[in-house]
Amino acid sequence: MRVIHVITRLIVGGAQENTIASVLGLRLKPDVEVKLISGPASGPEGSLERILAAEPSLWMRIPELVRPIHPWKDVRALQRLTTIFRSSQPDIVHTHSGKAGFLGRLAAARARVPVIIHTIHGPSFGTFAGPLANTIFRSAEKLAGRLTTHFVVVADVMTKQYLGAGIGRPEQYTKVLSGFDVEPFLAAKPDPNLRLQLRLEPGDIVIGKIARLFKLKGHDDLFAIAPDLIRNCPQLKFLLVGNGPWRGRFERQARSLGLQRHFVFTGLVSPDAVPGLIGAMDFVVHLSYREGLARALPQALAAGKPVIAYDCDGAAEVCLENETGFLIKPGDLVALNGRLVQLARDPELRNRLGRRGQELVRERFGIGHMIEDLYELYLNIAKDAGLSLNINAR
Repeated sequence: MRVIHVITRLIVGGAQENTIASVLGLRLKPDVEVKLISGPASGPEGSLERILAAEPSLWMRIPELVRPIHPWKDVRALQRLTTIFRSSQPDIVHTHSGKAGFLGRLAAARARVPVIIHTIHGPSFGTFAGPLANTIFRSAEKLAGRLTTHFVVVADVMTKQYLGAGIGRPEQYTKVLSGFDVEPFLAAKPDPNLRLQLRLEPGDIVIGKIARLFKLKGHDDLFAIAPDLIRNCPQLKFLLVGNGPWRGRFERQARSLGLQRHFVFTGLVSPDAVPGLIGAMDFVVHLSYREGLARALPQALAAGKPVIAYDCDGAAEVCLENETGFLIKPGDLVALNGRLVQLARDPELRNRLGRRGQELVRERFGIGHMIEDLYELYLNIAKDAGLSLNINAR
């Protein structure tokens, strides 16, 4: 079976890591021929293109497939995708992310691709957006949804949200957890040399946050309560992993609060460096206002670190209240402050929550599980569509 995945950008991020891992895993299946198409990756978030740069038969870049709305480029990207699909005749087109999800599904329908699958990594509409944006994106998803054979979701809440918006039918949705290589996280331990490089003292209690430095990620909430937190727990340090357009703003904010000694910015790091950085943390906080199921949560739990997360989208599916961490109502800074202080002062509680989280992730989030679930889904859909699984049959 011939499969083409399409994603807007291969920046450093969970959806992008998920997509690359899916493509690399599926190509090892004897009856699958797989290719990935993306637009250009640029910006402070960093790029994952290097992983595929040596695989010209596996990956193609379309320069016009850009994230912002750009009428001329969008039309050109749609035309190019349609041409590619018509010439390569894939059995399945599997799209990811907003722009590629919309244009890719339209192009696949124009090219009469038999099966069109879309993964919902996170919501395109919701309380995080204004009325106009919600109307536009909900309408776009409804249009593309009518062309979609099947939806893959990374969390059950995505199914509920999209069905609630009138997109698709329940039988069109399948949850496939966003798997990753759990072994480096299971093996993550505090490294004194790394802590020294990060200006972390032996007695520091390190609160980690792994997220793009940009809007809707909740960094502002952390800065809002930081002065009070540090008055209560002077040994606290905040390790902010990632980069983004708002890094300068947050660095200035730390200085203006007189707390620059308590905030450590790693900047852009390779995904391979994340397990070691989590090993240097005592627990992880995730305050996103928009996320399907952030990989930072299961990754932290795999390393035995408890999590505190806003009860947003799929967080509740891994952040189990008083079992693997604590859920907070988005924007409830009083509750957030209280839980952060509680975990900072109670190492036994951190150990108990971390052990349970490690058990949960080990069982459910291995990358092999994700590949097998996707492969089984492809086989079932191909069978229902009456497709031949022999890629040499045509």
